[in-house]
Amino acid sequence: MTAVQWTGGKEHWTRKGDIRLFLWQKPASAKVATAGTILFVHGSSMASQPTFDLHVPGRPHSSVMDWFAERGFDTWCMDNEGYGRSDKHRPINFDISNGADDLAAGSEYILKTTGAKQLLVYGISSGALKAALFSERHPERVAKLALDAFVWTGEGSPTLAERKKKLPEFLARNSRPIDRAFVHSIFNRDHPGCADEATKDAFADAILTLDNAMPTGTYVDMCSRLPLVDPARVTAATLIMRGEFDGIASLDDLLNFFKLLPSTSKQFSIMEGISHASFQQKNYLMVYHILHSFFTQPEPSYRG
Repeated sequence: MTAVQWTGGKEHWTRKGDIRLFLWQKPASAKVATAGTILFVHGSSMASQPTFDLHVPGRPHSSVMDWFAERGFDTWCMDNEGYGRSDKHRPINFDISNGADDLAAGSEYILKTTGAKQLLVYGISSGALKAALFSERHPERVAKLALDAFVWTGEGSPTLAERKKKLPEFLARNSRPIDRAFVHSIFNRDHPGCADEATKDAFADAILTLDNAMPTGTYVDMCSRLPLVDPARVTAATLIMRGEFDGIASLDDLLNFFKLLPSTSKQFSIMEGISHASFQQKNYLMVYHILHSFFTQPEPSYRG
C-alpha cells in the first residue's frame, strides 16, 4: 500500500463534548468571486479526505474540494467520530444519529470561523442520511442540501438486501475490518466498469492510510432502522442525486421521499453511468457539474 499525504489545505479541530473532531478546509480561490461555503459529508466505509480530496495521477480534478475551491467555494469536510483522524475511543458503533451530532458541532465551528450565515451541504450514502438528519435538526444552518446515494425506507434496495444477511455480525461488534478487496467491492457490486482501476487503487490507498476498520453503526441503521429521516421536516432546497446503477436505493423509494419534501425548490437528478461512490466514477465531472449547477442556481426573483 502507498501511504497518502494530504497537502494544500488547512487542518482544523473542534469538540463535541470531550470528543475531538477533525476538519479539513480547502479555501476558495482568490481569483474568482466568493460562491459559498460547502460542507462535504462522507459515507460508511471511508473518512472524509479520501472521498473529497483524492488525487489520482493522470485523472484531472479528482479532488472535488479543489474543483469547487477553484470556482469560488470555501470547501470543508470532516471526519465523523470513529473515522479517520477524529476520536475513535468510545465503545459505541458510531451510528447515523451520532454522525448528525458531529455535523452540528462541525457546522457550528465552520460558521463561527468563516462568518458564513449558512452552508451548502452535500452528503453521500450514509453521509446523505447524516446530512438530511442534521438538516432536520438545524434547518437554519442549511441553505441547500444535496443527497447523493441516499436511501429512505430501504424498500427495493438490492445492496441493503445483501447487507442484511450479515446484520447479526454487525450487531455483535462495534467495528468491521476493511481491506483493499473491500474497497474494490464497492465499485464491483452494482455495475463493474463504472470506475477505472487506477482510481480504485488510489481510493483504497487513501482510505487504508487512515483506517483498517470501520464502525458498524451506519450499516446497522441502514439494515434495520430505516426510515431515519422525515422528509416533511427537511425544509432546505434539496437535490436528490441517484446513480443510474446504484443499488443502495430504489428509484421509487427516492421519488416517494422527493414528493414529500416541502420546499418547491427541489430537484431530482439521475446520473448516467454512475453506480456508487460517484466522485470516484468515470463520469465524475458530470457529477460535479450537476452539483455545481444546483449550488449556483440563482434565487427566483418572483414567487407566486
